[in-house]
Amino acid sequence: MHAPLITKYVYQIRSRNGAIVDNLQIYGRNEEDANRKLQQMYRHCEILEVHIATPERSTASSYEDVLNLIANNT
Repeated sequence: MHAPLITKYVYQIRSRNGAIVDNLQIYGRNEEDANRKLQQMYRHCEILEVHIATPERSTASSYEDVLNLIANNT
């Protein structure tokens, strides 16, 4: 059984008291799941912007990549 794929969503919201919250990062299986989690934390907020966070580096590494990292750090 495979683990579900989790994506990081980055939000900019306006809370119900008018404060802007920027770079709010929430993990979810999909955007609906992330929105549900957001609404649990910030009830009645207004979503101003949402996008998927892009990883800074590749999560897939080859055997050669790992060996190169080890060799370069010794």
